[in-house]
This record gives sequence, C-alpha cells and structure tokens, in this order.
Amino acid sequence: MTSSPLDPKAIDIDLAPRYDFARRIALSAAERAMAYYNGRRDLTVEIKNEDEQDVVSVADRELEAFIRAELEREFPEDGFLGEESGQANLSARCVWVIDPIDGTACFVNGLHNWCVSVGMMLDGKPCLGAIADPNHSELFHGCIGRGAWVNDTPLKISQAEHVREGLTGTGTFHPTGKQYFMPFLQQLLDEGGMFIRNGSGALMTAYVAAGRLIGYYETQLKSWDCLAALVLIDEAGGRRNDFFRGNGLTEGNPFLVAGPHVYDQLATMVGPSLDG
Repeated sequence: MTSSPLDPKAIDIDLAPRYDFARRIALSAAERAMAYYNGRRDLTVEIKNEDEQDVVSVADRELEAFIRAELEREFPEDGFLGEESGQANLSARCVWVIDPIDGTACFVNGLHNWCVSVGMMLDGKPCLGAIADPNHSELFHGCIGRGAWVNDTPLKISQAEHVREGLTGTGTFHPTGKQYFMPFLQQLLDEGGMFIRNGSGALMTAYVAAGRLIGYYETQLKSWDCLAALVLIDEAGGRRNDFFRGNGLTEGNPFLVAGPHVYDQLATMVGPSLDG
C-alpha cells in the first residue's frame, strides 16, 4: 500500500517562513558538524541500545540541542521529534522531525556519507524538508507544492522501467527486520539489478528523488532518517509505502521509495513484510 502526499490545496498556513528556516538551520548545523567531523578523533562516541553498529557522539547531541533551541525560539508552538532528545507536543499541527547527523557510523569513521536532516510534518504528513551534505556541498530541499531541488537544480525522479536499469539503495537494521534483507537482495540480483548502501537513509532517499538511485528499501527505518526527504519524493513524482501507519512516526517501519515504474517490482520483492 502506498501513502498519499499532502494536498497543497488543503494547506491553510504560510509555509514560507518554515521552509526558509529549514534550509537555513540545516546549512548552519552542517557547518558546525564539519568542525566536529574534522576533529572526530577527539569525539566521545557511545554505543546505543547494546548494538555496536548503532552509535552516537557528542556532536549528535550538541547539534540537536542547537537545532531544537533555534526551533523553540522561532516557532515555539510547533512540535518536535529528535533522534537524541525525544519528543514534545506531537499533537501540534506542525511537527519538526530532526536527525542532527544521519549516518553517525560513517561520520565517526571518516566516511563522507552523512548529513543533517531537518523535516516538518503538517497535519501528520511530510510537508517540507532540508538535507545538508557539507562533504559534497549539496543542499537537498523541497516544500509541498513548490518542487524539490538540490541546491538550485530541480530534482527529477528516475523513469527506469526495470530494476536492471539502475542502482537500488538498500539497508537493514540489526535488531529488527534483518531476516528480510538477504531474500530481497537475492531477488534483486536474480532480476539483474544491483545495490548500494551508503549508511545514510536521508541521503539515499534524496538520491532516489534526484534520480541517482531508482529505489531504496530499508528493512526498518526511523522517521528522523527519512521524513525530510519524503517530500522530495512526493514533489519529484516518486512513490512510497505507507511508512507512517501504526506507530511509524515514533517507532519506525519498513521503508520503500522508488521511481514510478519500478516501485511495484521492488515492492513484490520485499513481500508482505513491507506493509505487514
């Protein structure tokens, strides 16, 4: 089952100030993140949830605190959900969903596949987002009804008609969903497709919107890893599964985004676990 995007005609508030803020704060946080990244050998890194692949650094916590404080100053009536500092006022019409460093494992190991992800929901649906990748000088951003962009270039979804025609992003989560990972890869390879994993859900989702990947499947993803990029998928003409069903916002769900012509092929490979 796919999820329908927000209808631009139903929006009754001016999104321009929040869209401007999202882009500005994502770039500012990314600049601060680069200072931490360049000094990463001195960072304190901790393991989360007894999973040695799930790590957090002081940079994650301090950057989220910075973004949250700026949000509270600019839009005190809005809700907030962050990977590191929890949630507040999720019943608000506007709820910001933040990942201060998406791809922390890459960040602490000196790999350039990380970003700052700042997204906002309006009435429970993705509405705007900004994803700043300072290593490649790219800002992916979009707002419902206003298009999606990388810097000043419009995003264009892939029109591939078969998985063999491009690269598919994929990934898995150690505690949950990993049993579906290898069966999916086997089917993808059997169909002549090829896969890539870069360690950042936000970037891989943005890459689908940009047509760099034809699709992206994650066995289990959290909302802060993808929400900012979902509006890019909507605005670029892609398809996505019903990620926010149940407790998807706070607990996560299986995740699939793809170009319009390969979505069904990929969803069949994933099988019932996608929306189960």
